[in-house]
Amino acid sequence: QVQLIESGGGLVQAGGSLRLSCADSGLTFSVYRMGWFRQAPGKERKIVARVKWSDGSTYVGDSVKGRFTISRDNAKNTVYLQMNSLTPEDTAVYSCAVSLTGSQYAYWGQGTQVTVSS
Repeated sequence: QVQLIESGGGLVQAGGSLRLSCADSGLTFSVYRMGWFRQAPGKERKIVARVKWSDGSTYVGDSVKGRFTISRDNAKNTVYLQMNSLTPEDTAVYSCAVSLTGSQYAYWGQGTQVTVSS
């Protein structure tokens, strides 16, 4: 059974930092890409950042570029999202996901709440 275990969310003041972690277990297939998504109340879920597992190449969304960094640890099957200079607009449930093919994301974590107070 595939599980994505997220951690690192919480409450932080504007300007602060958090680091999210997502570890996968039970995955017997090769991972093509892992991504972080977020969904704010009343809004649709959007991609925040993603990393290609084979070479570590990354994509970071425009709204967080320069503030958020995605990285991975192959040995630990873990992906990280370092979030700096947080603003209240970053408040959302953050979820990690795994893509095996480069198209759809097949597996999702349960999500972790990030709340940024002004």
